Amino acid sequence: MSASMRTGGGAEVLLIGGRSGVGKSSVGWEVAARLRAADIGHALIEGDLLDAVHPAPRGDPHRSRITERNLAAIWANYRELGCGRLVCTNTASVLADEEQLFVRALDGPRIIRVLLTATDATAERRLTARERGSELGQQLRRSAFMAHRLDEHAAPGTHRIATDDREVGDIAAEVVGVTGWEWR
Repeated sequence: MSASMRTGGGAEVLLIGGRSGVGKSSVGWEVAARLRAADIGHALIEGDLLDAVHPAPRGDPHRSRITERNLAAIWANYRELGCGRLVCTNTASVLADEEQLFVRALDGPRIIRVLLTATDATAERRLTARERGSELGQQLRRSAFMAHRLDEHAAPGTHRIATDDREVGDIAAEVVGVTGWEWR
């Protein structure tokens, strides 16, 4: 186990949120690569996959309970390995009303929130390049809606980082910089 892995309490979670097309997944993977290169123990979870089930579970129309259950189960496995830090990408993770999900599932972690931002034009360009199926129109509408919701309702203390016309590595370096995690 590396020196930067932890046992016991004191988990820390870096939440990377933002509208569709902002670069959450790309930045999350680059953050993980930088942490790995610095031998800083961590796990990476693509949060949007925690509730990828259709139809929504009975009595859970927003899929929050299944998200919490899956997050808790995955985190339990990582904690058993001694992991104390989690990087989680998820569109809405930085919203003030989402905090309790992480508090319950991860047993009261220190939460660091980063909201990645992008203009409508940037998000549309990225989504148009990425989406190949029938979902583009829906993705564009939901992205615009979430941009406004995230801007208005991000939890206090959320770090906002613009991604327009920037390299993924530069954005990831800025994200890692807000964590306060040890560097060697």
